[in-house]
Amino acid sequence: MDQQMSGTHRLLIVDDDPGSRDWLAAFGDRLGYEILLAGSGEEALVLAAEVAPDVVTLDVLLPGLGGIETLKALHELHPGLPVIMLSGHGPTRTIVESVRQGAADFLRKPFDPAELEASLEKALNGAHCEVAGRPPRAIALTGEKMRPICDAIRNVADTDITVLVRGESGTGKEVVTQMIYARSSRPGPFVKVNCAALPAELLESELFGYEKGAFTGAVQRKLGKFEMANGGTIFLDEISELHPNLQAKLLQVLQDGQFSRLGGESDVQVDARVIAATNRDLEKLVRERRFREDLFYRLNVVTVRVPPLRQRRDEIPVLTDHFVKRYAEEYGKDTPELTPELREALASYFWPGNVRELENLVKRLVVLGSEQPLLRDLEMRMAQGPEIPGDDGSSELDRFLAGETDQVSLKQIAREASQSAERRLIEKVLHHTRWNRREAAKILQISYKALLYKMKDAGLAGRA
Repeated sequence: MDQQMSGTHRLLIVDDDPGSRDWLAAFGDRLGYEILLAGSGEEALVLAAEVAPDVVTLDVLLPGLGGIETLKALHELHPGLPVIMLSGHGPTRTIVESVRQGAADFLRKPFDPAELEASLEKALNGAHCEVAGRPPRAIALTGEKMRPICDAIRNVADTDITVLVRGESGTGKEVVTQMIYARSSRPGPFVKVNCAALPAELLESELFGYEKGAFTGAVQRKLGKFEMANGGTIFLDEISELHPNLQAKLLQVLQDGQFSRLGGESDVQVDARVIAATNRDLEKLVRERRFREDLFYRLNVVTVRVPPLRQRRDEIPVLTDHFVKRYAEEYGKDTPELTPELREALASYFWPGNVRELENLVKRLVVLGSEQPLLRDLEMRMAQGPEIPGDDGSSELDRFLAGETDQVSLKQIAREASQSAERRLIEKVLHHTRWNRREAAKILQISYKALLYKMKDAGLAGRA
């Protein structure tokens, strides 16, 4: 969240645990909020009566006046006040009651800080998610190449339709997902699951929960992520890593909105919007019978493709300045002034790790306080030549196999293959000549003007 946007907003934090309260205060302060602290519901109401907050984080379990009662009283004081409920123990009925009482969101502890940041953004901005009111790190979506992505987000956000977000690792797929959630009118929480983070047997209980006695160590019922996301959105990251057995169970949820917990005898009904993301070629996995075709078509209702950073070079200066400011503030460091030499290197580099690689590099720059090690590192990498990931399945052939079109043109496929090979060769030669275009044109045996035209056509004209 941009500090200038949140700087005039008051965040009231209501939590009886000093550790949680202090962490939330530091987190909110870093985002630019004016912080108000309360250790009980009663104290929160006194504060809210004296100074009207703009948004509230409210723990469900409080001594004295409970979280739900405090929520009701806050809304009596300030109708429409956005309140985000936080709990490490709240059952589904508590979530439902919170939403019924007008809570803006419900997050379970421990939560990802990005979830809270997105929830605060959504609470303050409702369904409005333009550039002036964007969710966390949405600055990564402001370039020319990202305009179709933003259009797609506007079109699908306030629906229940399943969305598949595709792109290389580090391009900003989760940011796209959070933007869709931020513009949605669904009142429930945003729940993220990394399908590659756990083995299949643990992931099943994480997604769908289990009943008491389902296995050794299951001493009480545990709700799964789908139940936690009831009324909201569940984000299934790296969906291609889902085990075949779990693929079948996920297909049932998408078809019927039902599943059974591990050890359960009855079905559980949920209403959770599904957004999935992958950096893999799902069409290829389907052909290899490693991913269910019926599940692919259920997930691939609407596809949003996030282009790699090397095709969005106009974003590099904006992103760089954004990360410099962000991490200088976060680590309490002086904001470094980047030399033209470093900016040239950043603009010329091929970024196989995309926005995430740029963010980590800037973080390193801020911490070290010197750009010379980074310059040497970038020069070494560029001298070795680009190691660019393959296409993410966006060719005409893949669109045909995915059912996105009912025709396929052999000429178009040949043209796409030729353009891809030409673009890779041009980029490699440009890196070899350190972006000396005249020298590159001589090596490629084409005119200087022809090279400039081809660079523009291939999305490499950011340094032209």
